Amino acid sequence: MSQLKTIQDKNSPIWLPRLAVNGGPRFLQIADALQAAVVDGSLKPGDRLPPQRQLAVQLDVDLTTITRAYDEARRRNLLEGRGARGTYVAAPKVELTSILDLSMNTPPPPHGVDFDDMLKQGLSQVLMRADSELLMTYHLGGGSDSDRKAGTKWLEPMFGYLDSPQVVVCPGAQAAIAALILALTAPGDIILAEPTTYPGLRAAATQFGRRIIAVEADQHGMLPEMLEEACRQHKPGLVYLNPTLQNPTAVTMPERRRKELAGIAKRCNVRIVEDDPYWLLADAPPPPIATFAPEQVYYISTLSKCLTPGLRVAFVLIRDADERERFLVALRSFALMVAPLTAALATQWILDGSADALMEGVRKEARLRHRMARDILAGRYGGAGDGLHVWLELPAYWNSSQLARAADNEGIAVTPAEAFATGSGSVNAIRISLGSIKDRRRLQAGLQRLSDLLARRPESFGVAVV
Repeated sequence: MSQLKTIQDKNSPIWLPRLAVNGGPRFLQIADALQAAVVDGSLKPGDRLPPQRQLAVQLDVDLTTITRAYDEARRRNLLEGRGARGTYVAAPKVELTSILDLSMNTPPPPHGVDFDDMLKQGLSQVLMRADSELLMTYHLGGGSDSDRKAGTKWLEPMFGYLDSPQVVVCPGAQAAIAALILALTAPGDIILAEPTTYPGLRAAATQFGRRIIAVEADQHGMLPEMLEEACRQHKPGLVYLNPTLQNPTAVTMPERRRKELAGIAKRCNVRIVEDDPYWLLADAPPPPIATFAPEQVYYISTLSKCLTPGLRVAFVLIRDADERERFLVALRSFALMVAPLTAALATQWILDGSADALMEGVRKEARLRHRMARDILAGRYGGAGDGLHVWLELPAYWNSSQLARAADNEGIAVTPAEAFATGSGSVNAIRISLGSIKDRRRLQAGLQRLSDLLARRPESFGVAVV
């Protein structure tokens, strides 16, 4: 975004951004141009900006556009208001922390999507259409009829048409996993999982007195012959799988392997929890395991990994009515319901198309960030090109816990393989999350610092070699 001109007169600079016909929302173009002018020094802290009405006339846009642009610039900490004296370029805020967080799997903020406006519009629609008393009272049935219908629409890319009563609305995937463990297993039961898997499973299983046993996996996921052997030996209560862009390895299980595992579940009469938060972010993923064994598999899809972490809503597909009721009884023992206002917002976004627009923005931004990681990490990159994270296998002179400590000393947070281990051993690797740093330039800096660190040996950082 280039500036047309910045002219200083005795009162204030006359700052005019150049607006492109096909450059996206005009208020965002103006905010981006203002940010560019601050970065390149055309506008300096303390410079007074033109009054909103004056700028609207000069740019031939309506006043609302300028107001939204200035609001967006304030959100980015670029502007500050000084009452009747006008609006000024703000002094840069002091960073209270230098930590670059590459440890938390969250969706990246999509470029060109006005999330604040989407949130305001969504809540406005909810409050206009819903009974406020219903938004502030108890809901015991696993979601309203509208929420369940939204769930069927969300799951339609995976399954096609579904009956809405088969879908249960939950306050996030972690709550769904915990409720399934409570509903389908007893204390002391065994849960089978891959050797590296989602840490939330281990946390819930340990809390409820269940034991996790690792089943060997290869580059395509859990090995069918090893699952069958483990089922016969241990008589597990559940099998846990995360088959699409697996957390942490980023492996997407091919269709053939999914069919084989589904067949074993049928033969051994064992239930599978298919935790599938990244399916909608993946590039042409295979059908879910639940399509091959619908009576054996409980399917979980969360909005938190595709849209925004604050939207604590997950949809669980449970075909059998009795099992749905058992699940709801277990869920109510610790998480009575999704917050009705949150559920209503999720439903509004799904039904009016906002969720699809936001998810497409997240998908594009995630792929751009993967390209950045691939370029910077070169031969060490272990991602799939989509999703939220990279699995980085380490050179022999580092182990994952050493690397995590050294990275922390360098102001970078990463997650070592030990955090995901279900057995006694673990792969020598770290998980790098690409969405938790909002600004691309800071992400680029973090990845470059990490790449530089990997090229050096532990002893050069004063890290003990074990």
